[in-house]
Amino acid sequence: MAKPPLLVHICCAPDAAYGVGVFQRDYEVTGFFHNPNIWPAEEYDLRRMEARKVESRLGFRLVEGRYDPEDWDKRVAPFASEPEKGRRCDVCYALRLDASARLAADMGCPAFATVLTVSPWKKADVINRIGVRLGRKYGLRFIEADLKKNGGFSQSVEISRRFGLYRQNYCGCRYSFRPH
Repeated sequence: MAKPPLLVHICCAPDAAYGVGVFQRDYEVTGFFHNPNIWPAEEYDLRRMEARKVESRLGFRLVEGRYDPEDWDKRVAPFASEPEKGRRCDVCYALRLDASARLAADMGCPAFATVLTVSPWKKADVINRIGVRLGRKYGLRFIEADLKKNGGFSQSVEISRRFGLYRQNYCGCRYSFRPH
């Protein structure tokens, strides 16, 4: 019996290496790399290429979204002074999940999800609430998850090491960047 299709938003290769594998147990996954928040462009390109490595290793199709950091910047600008995990992040989640839901609907895919919740820096309850709301808006089912639970984050670290993936040290946006 064929598995039902699922569009999975991918934020980065390490989260995808674990999260996509979890979703592949029950679904035929198409990945969607859509991250206009990533700064600078060289970092975006690096993360995109690493996501391609995971696509190859796990055997799913990866679709790339439009990279438009200027639009992202305009949308989050009112929340520039917010701390990490503040309202700026909520707006960022919503922008990326909205694009994911729109693509799923355009593809005729009945459900969508994200691997964002692998990260301990991401608020799974907020992400799931946004996803459910967008699912209703587009007539889709959002697959709720908190992928960091049950050792998900540590498993993503281990899989990343095995796959030889680049593991970034900030979420991706210029507000979270801290030079080392």
